[in-house]
Order: sequence, then structure tokens, then C-alpha cells
Amino acid sequence: MSHRQPSSTSDRYLAPGGGDAWASEAASTGKRGTQHITAARELAAPPEVAEALRLAPDTPVVLRQRVMLLDGQPVELTDSYYPGSIATGTPLADLAKIPGGAVTLLATLGHAPGHAVDDITARLPTLREQHDLDISEQDPVIVLTRVTFDTNDTPFEYSVMTMTAAGRHLRYQSRA
Repeated sequence: MSHRQPSSTSDRYLAPGGGDAWASEAASTGKRGTQHITAARELAAPPEVAEALRLAPDTPVVLRQRVMLLDGQPVELTDSYYPGSIATGTPLADLAKIPGGAVTLLATLGHAPGHAVDDITARLPTLREQHDLDISEQDPVIVLTRVTFDTNDTPFEYSVMTMTAAGRHLRYQSRA
């Protein structure tokens, strides 16, 4: 039996109308990908979020937190931040699943993805991550931080994805 997780590419997460990209990715390897929304709330932008989204310090943002599950096991924690001027009062601020996904909703609000910038690091997990991902203190995690920009080069989403490293495969494709 393979413990390998689905191969992940950024492109499928940036396409409006694509539905649940995580479920599709998992299904491509015969697995079941689901997610559980653990929080959706407005808060003052932390410094790194304000910088990434080009906002003034403490500007309101909407935080949407999710646990990604593969065959019922937690494999990723995702925290996504959106400017309050875009997300407050929309389904992004609710705990319910968004029909068509956040990318589709944001596109209907005038923020279709133009490009994204991903930064990837690896480290040992925090106590919270050990608990939430059901891993030991010696199990490394991969942290993928993504800023998504609209077609006018305005950032509208800042996401931090903390994932179990075991069996993870990330694929990036560049055009010259």
C-alpha cells in the first residue's frame, strides 16, 4: 500500500470554476480528499499579512482556516487571509463550504487570479501542528506560503499551508 500523497500543483488551485481542487487531486490517486473549515472571522491584519496584501498595519482582514484531510487523516492546515474590503459580508467570512470554491467566488467579485508567488520552507512542527496533524515532534512539515494576485497585479489572498512532509510531492512548472 502506498503512503504517497497526491502530487500537488498550484495551477489547479488558481482556476475559477474548477470546483474542489483538493478533492480532485486526491481522487486522481484513488484517495478521498475532504476539508473541514475550523474558523472564519475578521481580525486586524498581522504584520506579515498586511505586508503581503499591501495593506496598512491592522487593516481588517478575513481569516479562513481549514484542515485538509486525505482518507480521513489530517495532512494540511491552511490559513487564508483576504482583505476585509473584499471578503467581509461574503461567504469567505462564513464557516460554510463555498459552492465552486473561494477562487470562483473571488472571480465573481472582480478578483480573477492573474498569478501567484509561492515560498516553500521546511521545519519541525509546532505543538499545535503536532496535535492538529497527528504527528510527532520529529516529523518535519512543509510550509507553503502563497500570495495570489489579480490580473491588475493586486494581491487579494495570502495563504499559509502547513503540510505533513511524509510522502508529499510538489510540482512546479515554469515557462521561459
